[in-house]
Amino acid sequence: MKNRKYLLPAAAAGVLALSLTACGGGGSSSGGGGAAGGGDAAANLDGRGPITYVQGKDNSNVVRPLIEKWNKAHPDEKVTFKEQTDQADQQHDDLVQNFQAKNANYDVVSVDVVWTAEFAAKGWLQPLKDKMALDTSGMLEPTIEAASYKGTLYAAPESSDGGILYYRKDLVPTAPKTWDEMMGMCSIAKAKNIGCYAGQFSKYEGLTVNASEAINSFGGSVLDKDGKPSLNTEEAKAGLNNLVKAYADGNIPKEAITYKEEESRQAFQDGKLLFLRNWPYVYNLATTEGSSKVKDVLGMAPLPGKDGPGASSLGGHSAGMSVYSKNKATALDFLKFLTTEETQKFFATQGSLAPVLTKLYDDKELVAKLPYLPVLKTSIENAVPRPVTPFYPAVTKAIQDNAYPAIKGEKPVDAALSDMQKSIETQSK
Repeated sequence: MKNRKYLLPAAAAGVLALSLTACGGGGSSSGGGGAAGGGDAAANLDGRGPITYVQGKDNSNVVRPLIEKWNKAHPDEKVTFKEQTDQADQQHDDLVQNFQAKNANYDVVSVDVVWTAEFAAKGWLQPLKDKMALDTSGMLEPTIEAASYKGTLYAAPESSDGGILYYRKDLVPTAPKTWDEMMGMCSIAKAKNIGCYAGQFSKYEGLTVNASEAINSFGGSVLDKDGKPSLNTEEAKAGLNNLVKAYADGNIPKEAITYKEEESRQAFQDGKLLFLRNWPYVYNLATTEGSSKVKDVLGMAPLPGKDGPGASSLGGHSAGMSVYSKNKATALDFLKFLTTEETQKFFATQGSLAPVLTKLYDDKELVAKLPYLPVLKTSIENAVPRPVTPFYPAVTKAIQDNAYPAIKGEKPVDAALSDMQKSIETQSK
């Protein structure tokens, strides 16, 4: 799941290993000269020459062929690939260390969607506006939002991701469109002596994703538009209470409190679940692994919400330009190259990466190869980024520390949300 082989490597990495996302994640501009200033580094926008692209492990061989293609066309502005590990926390720490050192050799870097605010607030990413503007007109709006901070684009959307509801077509011919409708179908699961619904409820980043989706899908929000916690609302209470109630009455099986991505996928593939919330990578495995009991009955739909499609947490990666790069004009051209239709198609077919260009989700050739694209498009269009804040580590910890005992029935929902609110307020100063 961390190897970029399946659709959503970005989310896979972000969801599987993101709890250490913000070592050094404060609001101060330590080591970076502010986004608006950035000193001489930010002022030099015309430099051309060799650059380095930094990204996690390229197990699917997506990056190398692209760079080879670029280098043939740009012999005087060649790109060198700096390959990191496949661990998201280590990738993050490596970027932080090199930004703090003002390393000019980290020209373009792959940024998980939850790192954008932190890096932008510290003044490490070059704003993509004015002379450095990037055309985003053909991109899915949530991918643009995820690459922006305080209304300014700081990175080029590169790949996206969204949650999908998997279900048993042999037991449920038509997918539920709302949460209540899905819960009403749990009698079918009980009659078959299987679990009804599971997501990722273990105490880790995946719980932040699932709890945020529950809150957002019922009209609530972890943070408001100003980045302040907004959890003491009826909407947030209704959303979190859906998970609490489903766990209490057995619609979410007790063992699901230990599930991460792989445990939940395996339970579904083993025929132990009627519904599963997970990422698109599940499709490949559920339809090809010999042990899968659902390969011929696998259905896919958008996550169910209050009155229609729910609000998936947005996954994905963007490509950011370091303010310390000496060859920013070349770096900008490389960002544009990563977002071209040809490159985005290559990402999808070679690496099963979710495209950021809207039109590709209706491309008949791509849909034939990746039949979940129309469902994924709906998911991403309705997606909400995980809380956009320079204090993301504090926010995700507060969510996990309080949503987990609430779901288990160890803390009332009102108290969990109130404590979540207070914790975020305290730690985000």
